[in-house]
Amino acid sequence: MIGRIFRHLRRGGLALALLAPFAAAPALAAPCGDTGAGFDAWLRDFRQAAAAQGISPGALRALDGLSYDTRVISLDRNQKHFKQSFEQFVANRVGAGRISKGKAMLRQHAALLARIEQRFGVPGPILIAIWGMETDFGVNQGKMPVFRSLATLAYDCRRSGFFTGQLLDALRIVQRGDLSVGEMRGAWAGELGQTQFMPTSYVRFAVDFDGNGHADLIRSVPDVLASTANYLRGYGWSGRSWENGANMGALRGWNKAEVYARSIAYFATKLTQ
Repeated sequence: MIGRIFRHLRRGGLALALLAPFAAAPALAAPCGDTGAGFDAWLRDFRQAAAAQGISPGALRALDGLSYDTRVISLDRNQKHFKQSFEQFVANRVGAGRISKGKAMLRQHAALLARIEQRFGVPGPILIAIWGMETDFGVNQGKMPVFRSLATLAYDCRRSGFFTGQLLDALRIVQRGDLSVGEMRGAWAGELGQTQFMPTSYVRFAVDFDGNGHADLIRSVPDVLASTANYLRGYGWSGRSWENGANMGALRGWNKAEVYARSIAYFATKLTQ
């Protein structure tokens, strides 16, 4: 991502960091907590607040049986990867193998990328670079249950407001039929799909580019790349150059960490050489 927060560091990808929240969280009577002791009461209260905001009974079943996840809290407390220098960061994520694979993806999806650029104005190398850095082109999307992670982080006091809004939007993804509850698996902070959208970004920017009636960022490459382009356009992307100030600003909208935005631009440049 997102501020937002953290992207999950692992081989092949990193979820988005420090993304500003787009929607206010529902008001809750039950307090947040620093241990799991009050989690069940908080979840009952959240369920009522979500229902009051129009979440259907069917979608609310995603909350059934959720438990507090201490592993998620531990991961949340150990964010260190953005303290690396640009040289360290890019060396771990934009090696020769990934550049070679990215060039192959650029060729393989050339027609699709041309259609996406025509509609959204974002050039293919940037989309391929983001795709490669986030999940190694869809290989490493994460397997953690999104609702358990988001509920844990929404209850936790550290960024309760932000993650409460994310949990509400995760329910909206299910309610509108884009993904089933079982398909909602991703990185530890709730990021979803091949370019690791937080749920609020999914609701705001995901598009159905393959025309099947659903915005599927887990399986559909057209939806993944077009939605990523739509996201960048939403943050002000204009023109073909990723080195100009406005478009570097759009990359900072994707991820506020400067080292990450610079790495995307570096990767895209390597793909054109």
